[in-house]
Amino acid sequence: MFKKRENVHEIEEGDLLSPKFDNDGLIPVITMCDKTKDILMHSYMNVEALKKTIETKEAHYFSRSRKSIWHKGKTSGFVQKVKEIRIDDDQDSIWLTVDIGEGASCHVGYRSCFYRSIPLGVIHNGREVKMKFLEKEKKFDPEEVYKDQPNPTKI
Repeated sequence: MFKKRENVHEIEEGDLLSPKFDNDGLIPVITMCDKTKDILMHSYMNVEALKKTIETKEAHYFSRSRKSIWHKGKTSGFVQKVKEIRIDDDQDSIWLTVDIGEGASCHVGYRSCFYRSIPLGVIHNGREVKMKFLEKEKKFDPEEVYKDQPNPTKI
């Protein structure tokens, strides 16, 4: 599908897309909000998900827990409209910039998957590091939105 990775110079300085997928056929993706510049989520794509994302201009990812492609927002209605796709220097990670409108990207219901902050400083008891919630309100109720869907995560 994409150009074969043949030499470092072409990969780092060339103008042809030659992504490096890991041993499981995946490439990590960081997704950022076009308007606020907040990081919304981290996920993975396989070749098919990257191809669909490029072609449809809407984010598609590969779910490692479900072992399948998922069109982000198909169930919740908060489709990620892709504004830009970047790839890093050695083409082994992707950065998406998306428009989610007034929606959310987190299956828990928050706008961003990064809705908590870890305090900095000395850790006295690692089992009791208390995080701070940066987002106070959910954009949707995941129990209602995903009631007919399999659990999106595994613990």
